[in-house]
Amino acid sequence: MKIIDWYIIKKYLSTFVVMIMLFIPIGIMVDMAEKIDKFKENEVPADAILSYYLDFTWYFGNLLFPIFLFLAVIWFTSKLANNTEVIALLSSGISFSRFLRPYLFSAGIVALFAFLSGMFIVPKSNASYNAFIYKHIQKKSERQTKNLYKQINPKEYIFVSSYDPIRKSANNFTLEHFEDNVMTFKIKASSIRWVEKDSFFRLSTYAKRNFSGDVETYIRQSRLDTIFDFKIEDLAPVNYKAETLTLAPLNEFIKKEREGGSVLINSHLLVRHKRWSLPFSAFVLTLIGVSVSSFKRRGGMGVNLAFGIALGFLFIFFDKIFSVMVNKSNFSPFLGAWLPVLIFGVFAILLLRSARR
Repeated sequence: MKIIDWYIIKKYLSTFVVMIMLFIPIGIMVDMAEKIDKFKENEVPADAILSYYLDFTWYFGNLLFPIFLFLAVIWFTSKLANNTEVIALLSSGISFSRFLRPYLFSAGIVALFAFLSGMFIVPKSNASYNAFIYKHIQKKSERQTKNLYKQINPKEYIFVSSYDPIRKSANNFTLEHFEDNVMTFKIKASSIRWVEKDSFFRLSTYAKRNFSGDVETYIRQSRLDTIFDFKIEDLAPVNYKAETLTLAPLNEFIKKEREGGSVLINSHLLVRHKRWSLPFSAFVLTLIGVSVSSFKRRGGMGVNLAFGIALGFLFIFFDKIFSVMVNKSNFSPFLGAWLPVLIFGVFAILLLRSARR
C-alpha cells in the first residue's frame, strides 16, 4: 500500500459514511411525514416510535446501500478527476488496473460490513420493523390466511381454507396420512381450534375414513378433542419470517419450509440469495462508478452525479422487478437475486474497457 492507496481508501470510506448520514435522516423525515397521521390515530407510544426509527435506519440503509455506495464513489472520484489528480496518477506510469486496487480494497471492506450486518444485524431490526408496521400502521394479519397447504412430516399433509391467528382456529381442515405412497386414512373437519388451556386441538364435525386394501371404514363425530404432530401457528408462518432470521436459523427454517411444501418457499430462498448477492454488488457498482467519473466531462461533476443517481435507481429497479417475478411466479430465486448483479457486471466490464482507452 502506498500513500495514494491510503488516500483513496480514506476518501472512499469517509464519503460513503457521509452519504449514509445525509440520506438516512432524509428517509426518516419522509417516512415520518407519511405516517404521522397513523401515529396520532393509533396513539402509538413515543418509545415505540423511537425504537421503530432505530430499526428503520438499518432497514433503509440495507435497502439503499447500493445507491449510497455508488454516489460516494462517483462524488469523490469526480473531484479527483476535476483536480486532474487522476490524469497525474495515470501519467506517472500507474496502470488503470493498479489505480483500481484501493477502490476494490475499499469495496471489500464495505462488502464485508454489508454481509455481516445483512446476516446478523439487519434480520433482528427487520423483525421489530415489520412487527411495528403490521401492528400500528397496516392493521392486518402478518400471516397468509387463505388456502394453506403443508406437509407436517414425511407421511402426513394438511390443508385448511382459512386461518385465524387471533382465535388460533382454521376452517375446512383436512389431514391425509400415507404409507408407502398409499393413503391409509383421511381426516376432515369443518373447523379446528387450538385449546390453549388444555393443550389439545378441538375438531368440529369430525369425520375419518380408514383405508385397508379394498376395505373402507367411516367414523363421524360432532366434536373430537385430540393432539397432532404440529403447532397451530405452523399452518401460517409470518410472511416476513425469513427476513428476521440470522444465517443458521434461516437455513434451518428454509429446510423445514421446503419439506412442508410452503407456498412461500421461493420468497424465503430469495431472501437467502440476496444476503450473498448484495455484498457482491459493492464491487460491481464501484467499478461502474470509477469508470464513469475518472475523467472530466463537459458539464462537470453534476453530470456524473446525475448519471450515478440514474444508474443507482436503475439497479434498485431491476432488483425489485426480479423480486416481484420470484414472489408472483415460478421465476428462479437464484436468478432473481443475482441477475441485477450479473447485468450490471457486464455493464461494468464494458465501461472499464472504455475508460482504459
